Amino acid sequence: MSAARARRDAIPTPRTTTGPAEASGVSGAPVASVRTELLLLAVAIAGVSLSAPLIAATAAPALAIAFWRNAMAVGALTPVVLFRPRHRAELRGIGRRTALLAVAAGALLAVHFGVWLPSLQMTSVASSTALVTTTPIWTTLLLRLRGHRPPALVWAGTALAFLGVLTLTGVDLSLSPRALAGDGLALAGGVAAAGYVLLGAEVRRTVGTVAYTYICYTTTTVLLLAACLCGGVSLGGYSGETWLKLAVLTIAAQLLGHSLINRVVKGLGPSVTSTAILLETPGAALIAALWLGQEPPAVAYPALAVIMAGLALVIMGGRRDKAQA
Repeated sequence: MSAARARRDAIPTPRTTTGPAEASGVSGAPVASVRTELLLLAVAIAGVSLSAPLIAATAAPALAIAFWRNAMAVGALTPVVLFRPRHRAELRGIGRRTALLAVAAGALLAVHFGVWLPSLQMTSVASSTALVTTTPIWTTLLLRLRGHRPPALVWAGTALAFLGVLTLTGVDLSLSPRALAGDGLALAGGVAAAGYVLLGAEVRRTVGTVAYTYICYTTTTVLLLAACLCGGVSLGGYSGETWLKLAVLTIAAQLLGHSLINRVVKGLGPSVTSTAILLETPGAALIAALWLGQEPPAVAYPALAVIMAGLALVIMGGRRDKAQA
């Protein structure tokens, strides 16, 4: 086997075969399957896009919100895992290495929440948003470090999509020590999210969505609980309206958002998935306009078009890379 072929085989994508009359899409999956995956990804992006508006409207500390959305998701998944023999058997059958990778993914998700949400109080929302959405850049770089050479279209699409986010947020990096610290935390959140996506893609090669998500969210919940306790963050005493918003956030952003991202990363791959997450920024702006009456800036729609164009390039690059494998 050539070195180039070995590098391509290291990409965490499923080994899907198709018949001679069956066209292939991203990661070699049938076109119909890819369309389903992209539809699920669109639902996931819509779910996570509700996150920022809901957090802005929820009267609870940021870290407490992060803890409860994961804890409630674990609570919802527990009966499914305990009472469905298939999921119980899958959990018992997970190997040590795979389990450790799932735990590591949960730890990175906890880091993502733990450093990004506080950054919103230290630097501008625009700077924090732009820096945390560097995820696809770090994903592509990490893939390169693992020996995979992303096609030029993937690099170009990633850069174009990120340009769309910069256009929308209008980055205004500050030189104050507090703001710089907040910028650093947001950047760390983007790196952690990239590791989370990559590890999730690796685990999902052999583990189902429910089992992986359960281990991941449980790890995230435990670590965020420790962070809240160490930081003296209040975890209760909220109004009924706040608890309702936390429940909606769990269903929309966690169970539909992150869980569906964990579902599709196996078929679409980490580059496409992480680039698509950039759509959360204009999605949140549009939802805030409809729900909170916060009119999006004039550049929201052109920025959305630029991000979509970048995502299309990444998908095309993934197809060509697979076709040449």
